[in-house]
Amino acid sequence: MTIETHDTATDTPADRGLDDWRWVLGVSLAGLVLYVLYGQLIPFSEWVTGLFPVDRESHTGEAIAFFVYDVPKVLILLTGIVFVTGVLRSWFSPEKTRAILAGKSQIWGYPLAAALGVLTPFCSCSSVPLFIGFVSAGIPLGVTFSFLIAGPMVGPVGLGLLYGLVGWQIATIYLVFGFSIATGAGFVLGRMGLERYLQDWVRELNAGPVSALPEESLTLVDRLRIGLEQVREIVGKVWIWVLVGIGIGAAIHGYVPEELMLRIMGGEAWWSVPAAVVVGVPMYTNAAGVIPIVEALLGKGAALGTTLAFMMSVIALSLPEMIILKQVLTLRLIAIFLAVVASGILATGFLFNALL
Repeated sequence: MTIETHDTATDTPADRGLDDWRWVLGVSLAGLVLYVLYGQLIPFSEWVTGLFPVDRESHTGEAIAFFVYDVPKVLILLTGIVFVTGVLRSWFSPEKTRAILAGKSQIWGYPLAAALGVLTPFCSCSSVPLFIGFVSAGIPLGVTFSFLIAGPMVGPVGLGLLYGLVGWQIATIYLVFGFSIATGAGFVLGRMGLERYLQDWVRELNAGPVSALPEESLTLVDRLRIGLEQVREIVGKVWIWVLVGIGIGAAIHGYVPEELMLRIMGGEAWWSVPAAVVVGVPMYTNAAGVIPIVEALLGKGAALGTTLAFMMSVIALSLPEMIILKQVLTLRLIAIFLAVVASGILATGFLFNALL
């Protein structure tokens, strides 16, 4: 990708300094506006939902509120993260990034990425923007998968709620296994050499330098322009799929009955674990939304392994997440990703049902 850079040949130092300050001020104000808007998403979604002639507590009301809240949230995150990674990429080309993470040091990339995911309070669709930013910056695919899995699966909000509702023992078990799945799955996926299954536009983005000028000769304005160009290119490609994915997630969030979950996972039959994963994948909610269901399942006598497998599949393998990722990954790569992560989740479920 070639970025049109600022022509400094005919500018005086004063002109260049003024231009820099204008860009810095403009970007700072834009970031402040996005931050303020992000903080108002909940009241905004409630206000918009109130405009519809439906009961707020009804299935339709829940679906509308979910959609109105999640769409701007994900788009704001996507815009900000892609811009920041685009600017950073002007200093660290894909080749340089790969060199830093290559060889033995890359082994540490998987647990570090998983640890970053654990510390990131995002649901699965909110983690997608960071995943896209990592991929577009040339970070190895397996490392980015470790982050994508750990972010929603074992984030701090979910662990805190799990600790408060079902105790520290189960919360700690969940943390250990969730972190292990994220690290192990990322390692396996990284060793499979799957970069060729990225969408063409992502591979082209990583194939060449970020600008026509050497990294050292870029001005501050050039780097900010690179960030904006990344936003235009990447957000422009995926925004419609954000709408589609969250729309499906909103429908599932509003209409899938919890009673169905209880009927499937109330026993300890061998098929309960794969059934829980199959049922969990089409659903879409964050950890805060699924943990009350987990508490109800355990209270109704559902097996611990089955319940943990269900929770992991809901927040790590959601259907809306896969729809959004389709703009970055080919269907073959998504299928491989699902197979590897689902295998780890199934193993966790069967192990706990056998031991406890």
